[in-house]
Amino acid sequence: MSDKKASNAMWGGRFASGPAAIMEAINASISFDKKLYAQDIAGSIAHSEMLAEQGIISAADQKQIAHGLNTILSEIESGTFEFSTRLEDIHMNVEARLAELIGPAAGRLHTARSRNDQVAVDFRLWVKAEALRTAEALKKLIAAFLDKAEEHSETVMPGFTHMQTAQPVTFGHHAMAYVEMFSRDLSRVRDAIERMDESPLGAAALAGTGFPIDRHMTAKALGFREPTRNSLDSVSDRDFALEFLSLAAICATHLSRLAEEIVIWSTPQFGFVRLSDSYSTGSSIMPQKKNPDAAELIRAKTGRVNGHLIGLLTVMKGLPLTYSKDMQEDKEAVFDAAETLELMLAAMAGMVTDMSINAEAMKRAAGSGYATATDLADWLVREAGLPFREAHHVTGKAVALAEARKIGLEELPLAELQKLNAAITADVYSVLTVEKSVQSRTSFGGTAPEQVKKQVAYWRERLAKA
Repeated sequence: MSDKKASNAMWGGRFASGPAAIMEAINASISFDKKLYAQDIAGSIAHSEMLAEQGIISAADQKQIAHGLNTILSEIESGTFEFSTRLEDIHMNVEARLAELIGPAAGRLHTARSRNDQVAVDFRLWVKAEALRTAEALKKLIAAFLDKAEEHSETVMPGFTHMQTAQPVTFGHHAMAYVEMFSRDLSRVRDAIERMDESPLGAAALAGTGFPIDRHMTAKALGFREPTRNSLDSVSDRDFALEFLSLAAICATHLSRLAEEIVIWSTPQFGFVRLSDSYSTGSSIMPQKKNPDAAELIRAKTGRVNGHLIGLLTVMKGLPLTYSKDMQEDKEAVFDAAETLELMLAAMAGMVTDMSINAEAMKRAAGSGYATATDLADWLVREAGLPFREAHHVTGKAVALAEARKIGLEELPLAELQKLNAAITADVYSVLTVEKSVQSRTSFGGTAPEQVKKQVAYWRERLAKA
């Protein structure tokens, strides 16, 4: 076997043509970074306008450049543009096509710019736009929960700890817990946008440039608050991508927790909610089944988003300043996580909006498991003056007695309760029903219907300003 054939056999498979094919395959990013085409073209137009304004290139060249770039934008959006892996990335693909369209003037576009600051600005623009879309999707989901909370501010359900019935709450209150969660997610998105709202364009390869550029002009043209302040950090920073993945992972975790509850609640054993046909599927063999597939897929996709965060953290953890080719691995993770989260949020908003609540099943479950035991203990403290630990002990005996008789606490005769503690009066029955229990929880942020309605009003006002 010749050395060439031996070499090809070693490379093997798809790379039979040898090292050059492997290098092209591992080096090229156009298969995924072509998603940045609009940002790349916008950045290039802004850069060319600044160069002309500063007298670095002529107005005539800038006009040709802008016309050519807009032509390329139209070609890409119409699907007639031919991307080439030989040209590695979106930047070189656009630049090569620009040279075909306008000739030598295209070569002036890269003055005072490097692919390092070019990709940094493109990627920031994309992540910022995606973060804004995420914010809007979160607002829709929060609005869906506010509607459900308002509608069911008095619908009683069991509250759980350790997945055991703990105390009665309202479904409206439970829904408002997710409003709080997703509002924190929204806050994180807004904070991340604030931090990433700086333009790295003009940092060049790593040290800035000797040309008299105006970075404030390009930052403003691209919708950034201001330019970044250190050229080394500008080209090597991927915190904006990590932060987006981080907030996406936290949000996905919240969605997964909710999805888990929906899966449980929609079982015949619970029957708390019924999902619409739009977000369920049937069984291929069991005609009675209605599977919560959308919720299950949301739960599963959380692992995908979390994995992308860990992946990029691992890529970045050992990189010295400034740019390294390792950073090419940043985009696929963020692109996929962003699209996955967007789908998860849309599916969950649809599920929450469409699902129907079985108030009767919730009320039955709320009364099981002696959920009003704490109300009895609180009554003994408040009305009979018992120390809480003693009240807890008396209540435990009452629960044991009710369990032995297979009845609810509210069904125990007064005489039996008074044997446990003589201070108990008939007034105790006013707190032993689930409705009275939730009505009594009037502390700020509590489950009482009046408190739920106050929180709904508060968050509607906050959401209108978000």
